[in-house]
Amino acid sequence: MSGRARAGARTTSRARRPRRRWPIWAGIAVVLGLVVGVLVAGGAFDKAIKELTLPLQHEDIIRQQAHEKGVDAALIAAVIDTESKFSDAESSAGARGLMQITPEAAEFIEKQSGGTTFNLNDLSDPEINIRYGTFLLKELLERYDGDTAAALAAYNAGPGNADKWGGAGLSVEEIPFPETRAYVELVLERQKEYREKYGSELGYGSG
Repeated sequence: MSGRARAGARTTSRARRPRRRWPIWAGIAVVLGLVVGVLVAGGAFDKAIKELTLPLQHEDIIRQQAHEKGVDAALIAAVIDTESKFSDAESSAGARGLMQITPEAAEFIEKQSGGTTFNLNDLSDPEINIRYGTFLLKELLERYDGDTAAALAAYNAGPGNADKWGGAGLSVEEIPFPETRAYVELVLERQKEYREKYGSELGYGSG
């Protein structure tokens, strides 16, 4: 048989082989369907989606600090989510950790709370960072008579700017800095979402 004939025979042989790939894909689809079904039935799928779109970690620390300092737990979680997405980040300005505490703010808080052993690396500790951040929120909320928008504006842009913009009674629409206004709007939106989606985890009862 010539080389061309043999090649033709091989081509014909390959062309006549039945394709059996579809049963493999069908089997994979069935397995995936079963896995998704189990996850949905157990609530794991909904939980995974919720944690992906609205992450929550260290809820025990958040609950403890919320109770100790009288700050809404959902607000603490919302600030963490907006500042760092629950990661140990460091900004170009030197703010560090979950709630993006600057070294200057950390030293002030340490003195106010009577501490004397502060180390900059402590800001990477979730418990310390959340404690300091919640302390700041408490101080700002008291400064602005419970006005959350003003407190958040001061948290983002400094109390000096928040004072110039009106202080207590400041509305979101009155914030002239677009970045700060967007920040306050996002935190307030996240605060509602955390309260609704993580009610039990944050101590509000069933969620």
